[in-house]
Amino acid sequence: MKKDSACLFCRIAAGEIPCRKLFEDDQILAFEDINPQAPFHALIIPKEHFPTIADIPAESDFLISRMIGVANKLAREKQLDSGYRLVINCRAGAGQEVYHVHLHLLGGRKFHWPPG
Repeated sequence: MKKDSACLFCRIAAGEIPCRKLFEDDQILAFEDINPQAPFHALIIPKEHFPTIADIPAESDFLISRMIGVANKLAREKQLDSGYRLVINCRAGAGQEVYHVHLHLLGGRKFHWPPG
């Protein structure tokens, strides 16, 4: 499994940096965002390091499905019944700040379209 010792999310997944875990298994970690953009804002990451979603090889595509499954599980647990948003940013032009694939799960408020 690829890791990047300089990557913030790799360090969180390795337990070197504390987080408020919401879910963890051998492939996926979900935790609360420290800069929430909604009443509920979680980040869901693969433990394996991929800088962007464009860098995930075909043989690892299943990780995206697993991440969405975890997001759905958390949305049920947090009773986000009125709706929630899933976001993956790819590269700086789309707002990606941490270069480790991550899925934002946002809920607890009304969202508008287009998102901005």
